[in-house]
Amino acid sequence: MAEKQLEILRGYELRLLRCTLAPPPSDLRIQSQPLNEESQCSLLPLHEHINSLIDSIESGHYLQALSSDAAKLVLHTLDFVDLNDSAECADRVYSALLQRVEAFIVNDPENDVDKACRVILLMCLSIAALFWFTQCNVTGPSVHNLPKCRFPLEVSTLEGNELIEWENWARYQLMSVGSDLLGKFSYLQYIVFAKMLLIKTKDLLFDATALPVNEIRTISWWLTRLLLMHQRILDERSSSLYDLLKVFMAETLQHFGTLENVTTYWDNQLHDIDPSEIVSTVHLEAGLLEHIYRRVDSCRKHFESAEVAAGLQLSVTGVLGFRTIHQVEPKAQMVLVANTSSSNTSDACPSISQVIHTHDSTIGDASDVFVTPKLLGNSHESETGVQCIHAGGSAAHLKAIQQAVILSKCLLIEKSSRQDEMQRWDMAPYIEAIDSQQSSCFILKVFCDLLRIRWESTRSRTKGRALEMMDKLVEGISNSSPSVTQRIPFCYVIYVPTIPALRKEFAELLVSCGLIGEAIKIFEDLELWDNLIYCNCLLGKKAAAVELIKARLSEKPNDPRLWCSLGDVTYNDACYEKALEVSNDKSARAKRSLARSAYNRGEYETSKILWEAAMALNSLYPDGWFALGAAALKARDVEKALDGFTRAVQLDPDNGEAWNNIACLHMIKKKSKEAFIAFKEALKFKRNSWQLWENYSHVALDVGNIGQALEAVQMVLNMTNNKRIDTELLERIVLDLEGRTSIIESESCRTTHNLNRTNNTCAKDLPVESVNVSSPEESIMGRSRENEHLMEFLGKILQQVVRSESSADMWGLYARWLKSKGDLTMCSEALLKQVRSYQGSDLWKDRDRFKRFSYASLELCKVYMEISSSSGSRRELFAAEMHLKNVLKQAEGFSDMEEFRDLQACLDEVKTKLQSGPVAT
Repeated sequence: MAEKQLEILRGYELRLLRCTLAPPPSDLRIQSQPLNEESQCSLLPLHEHINSLIDSIESGHYLQALSSDAAKLVLHTLDFVDLNDSAECADRVYSALLQRVEAFIVNDPENDVDKACRVILLMCLSIAALFWFTQCNVTGPSVHNLPKCRFPLEVSTLEGNELIEWENWARYQLMSVGSDLLGKFSYLQYIVFAKMLLIKTKDLLFDATALPVNEIRTISWWLTRLLLMHQRILDERSSSLYDLLKVFMAETLQHFGTLENVTTYWDNQLHDIDPSEIVSTVHLEAGLLEHIYRRVDSCRKHFESAEVAAGLQLSVTGVLGFRTIHQVEPKAQMVLVANTSSSNTSDACPSISQVIHTHDSTIGDASDVFVTPKLLGNSHESETGVQCIHAGGSAAHLKAIQQAVILSKCLLIEKSSRQDEMQRWDMAPYIEAIDSQQSSCFILKVFCDLLRIRWESTRSRTKGRALEMMDKLVEGISNSSPSVTQRIPFCYVIYVPTIPALRKEFAELLVSCGLIGEAIKIFEDLELWDNLIYCNCLLGKKAAAVELIKARLSEKPNDPRLWCSLGDVTYNDACYEKALEVSNDKSARAKRSLARSAYNRGEYETSKILWEAAMALNSLYPDGWFALGAAALKARDVEKALDGFTRAVQLDPDNGEAWNNIACLHMIKKKSKEAFIAFKEALKFKRNSWQLWENYSHVALDVGNIGQALEAVQMVLNMTNNKRIDTELLERIVLDLEGRTSIIESESCRTTHNLNRTNNTCAKDLPVESVNVSSPEESIMGRSRENEHLMEFLGKILQQVVRSESSADMWGLYARWLKSKGDLTMCSEALLKQVRSYQGSDLWKDRDRFKRFSYASLELCKVYMEISSSSGSRRELFAAEMHLKNVLKQAEGFSDMEEFRDLQACLDEVKTKLQSGPVAT
């Protein structure tokens, strides 16, 4: 009997889930059939209520479900006396509702089966509320002649009343996660109601031990969808929501992330549903979650899993075709090629694979650019299932889930590539693939059209068409046709914006087209005050915007968004403090504004404290972490600054400034390895900063990466036209390379000596071919080649410097490099130029300068003697003698210095060589 009861419960779950996969057919309804009288008595009452609820949900009558007899089972003991339109009353009623839910599940059930049925009933009520909110704020169609602020369940004492304060209470509940709402939404109590019911039910199930209750696994999936919907109506990403979403999505993937788990869970009830579509849907929603929170690698992984589960293998190729009306010669056009497996192209599941042509995307001929390119032919079709998806020929017919996978690729491109014109062209084959389909689900077509609008609005030739498409898209969402049951499928799978977000995007497009007056009307209706202020400033009517906000504040004095907007335009901190007051200290935006104001006044410690408080409300705000790091740095809190910049790059890896600050802080802390890694990341985004390259050269040398250090030095020289020269760094590099050369030469000699000894031993005892002596030689040869390469690189840099910079130190370094290469003649010329650079009237008055001059003179004379010894020429010795005599004659004032005595000793050595005998010339 337990298995039969479990099958019935899972049948209910499948029917609810199916509403989001495809419009439910009228002839396929899962009925519970108890085995005997005992099970019939235990199942029948709630079974009828649940079936009635699911019937209403499947037919799109969500309010009917919430006002049904099943809903009254939950409410029958609630006290609805002395109700009024106040936030305190709303809080009291919803708290009592949670207590009633707990009693409904824990205390009222007669047995475990009854408890499981009650859980399913509460899930149905929550899903009905979620679907109603989704219809009113995401999918449409619009609902008229109903109060916008109403309690989700039917209560006679509240019927027909506008519960404005209750709706404000719901708004504050949604904003308590650390972010304002994106705009003006309706029926907010419904999503709050659904969230409270589902989370309370999930909490009660956590401690449940009965098998039927534990096996209701789709509740995690519905919670994920509900929390994602909550995130989609927020203006910023919420860290607290993300923490919950990670948990519930992990559970969902564990239960439904593989084909085996899905088929095991629903067994023989999947006769009308392809289980691979459920798997693909789960991974698409997981990828969407990671996309929203900017986890690109995880997003890619889930989208690839969804592609595999949907039986697709996508690639982009080129086909000759025409892009514009006036084009004469065909050009290569990017098109999408789909390799579909046979199991996913069949019509075994027509109820799911059927696509619905419900969205009219017809547009006028406002542009001479084709919506989809006209291709010459389909040269990529074959019997192996590889089909080219386009509009110029026989396009491959794709199931709805496959179309959703294709559109998800656009989200991945958007997050993983640069924000430029080429990004939209990379999306084009995927957009045109969906446009080429004969029919598509409503939501899929809406999202495809929106992607096209975003693409075409960036091109002057198609911007007019994009504006026309957007106007029709916004209008189509509100139209009564198609019905909501045709719109709900895939609305949680595809990242279609909410209706306020869509209208906001439309208004921004109007602004870009110069239609600011029309945009102002939309912004005002959506209560987007910041955008409204911006538009009025464009029109030179800033004062009008301020007066409008003040007028709204007289109507809604407890709206923290209005106070923050007024503070932004009047630069008055008192407005932000008022926003904190009316929001019970929960307005993250107000705290951020106060923190910025304190920073601008130079109150860095106060700014740091305020930023910490703001980020505690919502930690997924990358600019906030950067600002916290900057304030902490000014306040001399290095550890807190490092933590702030680190958190900033975790949320926004493309923040080059933050990477640079992290590297500089690591330099301060003498952590060269960490600084080197951070500088490498910073240089990906700030390659034109010579200061950054200069810092990078120092830490690269500190970690022993001479090649990177030399590359950085060369970049600094090129960017500053050879005016920024770090002589000390170059000297360190020369010393390092000289040391490496010496080590390699000594190891080479030692290896050669050991090799000779080994060969002598092997000649007596072993065959020669059995001895492996190549490993040490190869290692030394490899290091020698690397060192030679670095020396050549260093030489190019030094030559580049000495051609434009004639400082004594640079000539000395250049001479040392020439000497290491064995070019003694050029080395002597470089040393002579170094000596001449030191000469001047100040030389004989500056003891430090004389030290450097004497060292250069000694090196010059030593090189002269080496040349004389190798070539047998006396000319270099005479030059050395003459130079030393002149120096000693003029340096009589430094006769007490050791350097003077070294010069005298060198002169004696030169004279000795000259007197030793005649040398051939």
